[in-house]
Amino acid sequence: QVQLVESGGGLVQAGGSLRLSCAASGLVFTNYHMSWFRQAPVKEREFVARIMWSYSTDYADSVKGRFTISRDNAKNTVYLQMNSLKPEDTAVYYCNAEIYWGQGTQVTVSS
Repeated sequence: QVQLVESGGGLVQAGGSLRLSCAASGLVFTNYHMSWFRQAPVKEREFVARIMWSYSTDYADSVKGRFTISRDNAKNTVYLQMNSLKPEDTAVYYCNAEIYWGQGTQVTVSS
């Protein structure tokens, strides 16, 4: 059974930082591209960042230069370092392994 478990969310002031983690189990982690998505209230889920099995990365324009995605294949974990956070980054952040989803972790940025 595949599980993706996110952690690291919370409440932070604008300009602050958070690091999200997603621990994966039940799959061959190195075979999967790993992504982060987010969903704000009354908005659709949107792409945030992706890291391929080759370690190449891709970012949404709204987070480029502020967020960094990384992966540790030895720990089956993907990370999202979020710096210079803005109130508009407030959302539930979801870890994704292609067809699999985590339950999400809330990130709230106060102004």
